[in-house]
Amino acid sequence: MNAKVLTIANQKGGVGKTTTSVTLGSALARMGRKVLLLDLDPHACATLHARIFPEDVTASLYDIFLSEEEAWPSLWSRVIHTGALQGMDIAPGHIRLSELEVDFRERRAKGAVLTRSLMALKDRYDFIILDCPPHAGVLLVNALVAADLLIIPIQTDFFALHGLKLLFDTLHILNKVLPTPIRYRAVPTMYDRRAKACTRVLELMRHKMGEAVFRTVISVDTHFREASARGCSIYDIDARSRGALGYASLAQEVQGLW
Repeated sequence: MNAKVLTIANQKGGVGKTTTSVTLGSALARMGRKVLLLDLDPHACATLHARIFPEDVTASLYDIFLSEEEAWPSLWSRVIHTGALQGMDIAPGHIRLSELEVDFRERRAKGAVLTRSLMALKDRYDFIILDCPPHAGVLLVNALVAADLLIIPIQTDFFALHGLKLLFDTLHILNKVLPTPIRYRAVPTMYDRRAKACTRVLELMRHKMGEAVFRTVISVDTHFREASARGCSIYDIDARSRGALGYASLAQEVQGLW
């Protein structure tokens, strides 16, 4: 086993990053893959979705970032919640992740801390999914540097294209110093085929980005909101719903890249 790291990022909020992280991970787990989800967002939405509450978290990803290398193997066993959601393991986030900009001020090679820490886990999983915060900073840089594939959820809305430009600016800076460029694919989300604006944005994305856009399109589906409210996966509610089938299709496409 040599885990592929899937970084889910877009420098705009509300485009479906956490929904993509949780549901894609669930789809892969249902296909028999061993999946670990890392919640890198200080708001810890994926953590809360899995019904892991702050008072129940004795160790989080914040501790991984602050610890020295020799502590990582034993610390990971305390951080990871096994089978927390649809057979997925989850490493919870914490509000103190927002303090890393200050904590890392004197840290050397601070953009590669996550990459190095994940080496202790690579032989235990097929996929490691990183749910990222929307803002640029040390957390996003760590997630991008660690990525085998950057998956960019893009809401099929004209305002969402602005966040894409910001993310590409960050990628451009990182690619100047990384040995190989970061591989990426976009996935259109929140698509409503009845809305002409959604159709136009989807056409524009495919025209501008070509093969860098997944064939799968994730439709609007109220089951996502219900799954979040109930602390479960959309597959627990209706595995044949549009949203569930969409992420199952995306999981197939992702696996086909290797």
